[in-house]
Amino acid sequence: MGDWQLQTPVAIIVFNRPETTAKVFEAIRQAKPPKLFLIADGPRADRPGEAEKCAAVREIVEAVDWDCQVFKNFSDTNLGCGRRPATGIDWVFSQVEEAIIIEDDCLPEPSFFRYCQELLERYRDDERIATICGLNVQFGRRRTNDSYYFSRYNHCWGWASWRRAWRHFDFDLKHWPEVRDGNFLADILIDPHATKVWTQTYQETYEGKIDCWDFQWTFACWLQNGLAILPNTNLISYIGYGAGATHTTAERTQYDDMPTKAVTFPLVHPKFVIRDTQADNFSESTYFDYQPKLWKKINRKVSTLLGIKKSQTW
Repeated sequence: MGDWQLQTPVAIIVFNRPETTAKVFEAIRQAKPPKLFLIADGPRADRPGEAEKCAAVREIVEAVDWDCQVFKNFSDTNLGCGRRPATGIDWVFSQVEEAIIIEDDCLPEPSFFRYCQELLERYRDDERIATICGLNVQFGRRRTNDSYYFSRYNHCWGWASWRRAWRHFDFDLKHWPEVRDGNFLADILIDPHATKVWTQTYQETYEGKIDCWDFQWTFACWLQNGLAILPNTNLISYIGYGAGATHTTAERTQYDDMPTKAVTFPLVHPKFVIRDTQADNFSESTYFDYQPKLWKKINRKVSTLLGIKKSQTW
């Protein structure tokens, strides 16, 4: 990494899992961001022992031993896996123009931080780009030797963005009825099956049956025709699968504990800003298309739906 230093603020979203939090926090500690935003949800009153776990998690992320400004946004009450991240990210972007966002069960490869910082700077004023993501679910498939590609899918397992893009975020999806009734998702997705899947997803989210925030973030990007940047090597490993999770206890998937591979520097930038439809079609038919099947399995275990979003620990 040479003399490179992280200058970008980092936010970590935590709840009640000391084991995964400790691993993710150590990755952040190694990167040494100059500003660290701590977002924590409160314990659920009906869960014995959860208050102690939440306290242990907060103790972990408060153990900052490098030169760093620390900002805390700890909720006394439980806001849930939708509103807690959403309000926390709102808070972050009310204070800084750009940031790297990591949840407590998304373990970043060390080069993820430099990758995000360089691309945040490169595309800072480019309204075509909404977000920079660390996840790659192509399993080795790639069309170019570039370091990254452009996508309509803004994977949220480790990502970065700007205030200018996040200002379009709307937790309540107030534009959904108009988009739904005008069948505008068909204009975005083209494929009838994908349109059906995502229409179901957004209707369930709009009705409050899916407690999340990331579908709303995808929706905000789509409404602005915003592109995501995705790496051509995977930079994030999801480590949240297991007994401590609420929504991924039923069945392990190929997306759990995916191996990572460092991106090399200097970055090789694409020569043109064109969405990789081939990569997106693969993601749609694999990563996203098992959503309805996953919902049915999850519904046997829990009373709410989450869809493709990996377990939050709420």
